[in-house]
Amino acid sequence: MRRLTAWIGLGSLLSVTLIASVCGLMAAELSDEEKKDGFVSIFNGKDFAGWKGPVDNYEVSEGAISCKAGKGGTIFTEAEYSDFVVRLEFKVPSGGNNGLAIRYPGQGDTAYVGMCELQVLDDNYDKVKGKLDPRQFHGSAYGMVAAKRGFQKPNGDWNVQEVTVKGSTIKVVLNGTMILDCDLKEVKEFMANSPHPGKDREKGHFGFAGHGDAVVFRNVRIKDLAAKK
Repeated sequence: MRRLTAWIGLGSLLSVTLIASVCGLMAAELSDEEKKDGFVSIFNGKDFAGWKGPVDNYEVSEGAISCKAGKGGTIFTEAEYSDFVVRLEFKVPSGGNNGLAIRYPGQGDTAYVGMCELQVLDDNYDKVKGKLDPRQFHGSAYGMVAAKRGFQKPNGDWNVQEVTVKGSTIKVVLNGTMILDCDLKEVKEFMANSPHPGKDREKGHFGFAGHGDAVVFRNVRIKDLAAKK
């Protein structure tokens, strides 16, 4: 009986240790390498501390930010950035539409008044909701430069994305593949001939531009390339 009790006790201890280890891994957004490289978390997984804008149109659940269905607007970091690298995970529902606000001034439509809106879109959006301009698909600098398609995971699966903004250039790596590598200062033609007065902005906020769909983001971390070392 003592031996059985001892084994039960040991098993319980191992279970607790394993659960603690798993929870620790789940809570660790930043790897040691990222910390050394200067990345910081800009979303705590609990609430909207450090964020501004219509946060009531979004919700936090299971460590992730989600735009409420039927709601939207651009939420953004309190801090502003010029050159940076941002890493995050996202998943989209069928027909899901959102965007990354790049150098957003804090008001207005980031697709036009910010440097750009980088599309976060269901890769099969056109099959679900109709034809799109190539400059509207996922990873594109909205209305300006088209990204490559076909590298998104099935709806409901988490995708991994890295965005690098330096000067007038933007690079987007989706699930390990470069889907956008552009220089916005070279853009002369715009979708629907609509001007993008913010494309030459040199600094602004980072954020999410919701369009009424429950697109989800987590593990959002950023490296400020302009920060002094």
